[in-house]
Amino acid sequence: MTTKEKAISLIQALDDDVSLDDVIDRLYLLRKIELGIAQADAGDVMEHDEFMDELEAEDAQ
Repeated sequence: MTTKEKAISLIQALDDDVSLDDVIDRLYLLRKIELGIAQADAGDVMEHDEFMDELEAEDAQ
């Protein structure tokens, strides 16, 4: 499915009275999800324990 087809499908699934801001939010979310999947497919991931350690270190500051 092309990007255009994904956007059209997403918009068509929304209620008829959806706001433009909600459409933009949904498209932005779709983009972020696609970027995350691409990163995971490329192996650009972090182990859960490593992430939790980093998060805890940030909280301690």
